[in-house]
Amino acid sequence: MPTSPSFELLLPDLDRLRWDELQVFPWVQRLADCPQDPIHHAEGNVWIHTRMVLETLLAMPAFRALPADDRAAVYVACLMHDIAKPATTRVEDDGRVTAKGHSRAGELMARRLLWDLGAPFALREAVCGLIRYHQIPFYLVDRDDAQRVAAEVSLAARCDLLAIVAEADIRGRICADAPRIVDQIELFRELCREEGCLHGHRRFASDHTRVVYFRSGSAEGGRHPDVEAFDDTQTEVTVLSGLPGAGKDTWVREHAGAMAVVSLDAMRTELDVDPTDTQGQVVQAVRERAKELLRRREPFVWNATNLSRQRRGPLLDLLADYKARVRVVYVEVPAATLFAQNRAREAAVPVAVIRRMTERWEVPTLAEAHEVVLAVR
Repeated sequence: MPTSPSFELLLPDLDRLRWDELQVFPWVQRLADCPQDPIHHAEGNVWIHTRMVLETLLAMPAFRALPADDRAAVYVACLMHDIAKPATTRVEDDGRVTAKGHSRAGELMARRLLWDLGAPFALREAVCGLIRYHQIPFYLVDRDDAQRVAAEVSLAARCDLLAIVAEADIRGRICADAPRIVDQIELFRELCREEGCLHGHRRFASDHTRVVYFRSGSAEGGRHPDVEAFDDTQTEVTVLSGLPGAGKDTWVREHAGAMAVVSLDAMRTELDVDPTDTQGQVVQAVRERAKELLRRREPFVWNATNLSRQRRGPLLDLLADYKARVRVVYVEVPAATLFAQNRAREAAVPVAVIRRMTERWEVPTLAEAHEVVLAVR
């Protein structure tokens, strides 16, 4: 066993479950102190359940038949699928044990941990997508918006791999409704197969059709992924996304050319506002400058961290109101490189602030914009 945790220790060994070796990770150990509702998890705590899920997974022919990269993503996702339960578990007034929101919280936690461990970007994001949506196959076919949800899930996770994670999850526990849930997972596979998104992204008639479809909030208005939406865009905007020190300013210098750049950092300097002060004045000034460019239909770059979907939402709403075609450029470097580059900046961001920012860190998907460019090294 290595003297310190490493990413390689997480990777699967199909001959045996190295459960004792995995205890070197504190987040695995913490699962032992987390109770679960006995109706859905009669086997006991999250630590016991996770071990059972991995044992079940290693014995599944569908898992063993996967290519090595897919197998690694599924295995790590199963190991980490309930990683946020210790932080989200509550005992309700009626005595029931719940862990509301643990799937999304688990995605965010896994991204931070795997980034620190130096996991490859593609593998890390495959794992994060599987964790975020690992419960979806349990009930999707019963939802009125099943088509839309399946399409959105497919942009962040391989649905065939998601079904394997879900099947290992339900078979790796003791609960009365396991046979029904297994049937639901098979129906999920069939739905995704019919929608053409079992093994990859759901296709749309055009990039603009995809953006309009997801911005509509639902398919109730009669929109369909295969029916092309009229493209009424009138300008183009590039939105940067990434942690401080990731290289967004470098990307602007190398790729923006003569385009105007709207930047929160530049506006703070212009208005002489310290980063630790209230930022309302800065944000308002940046939005007004962007509106001027949008009214003139002049392409520009919006340079800010834009780290979470919630933070990107109001900006993307504004751009949609002005009929802009949006390209999101996501910039990322390894953790060691980022902290070194941040230290070299004229106005370095405190490490504690960056660490807090990673707690809401979500990589953009094609559900948000016409194009997503991954500038990752």
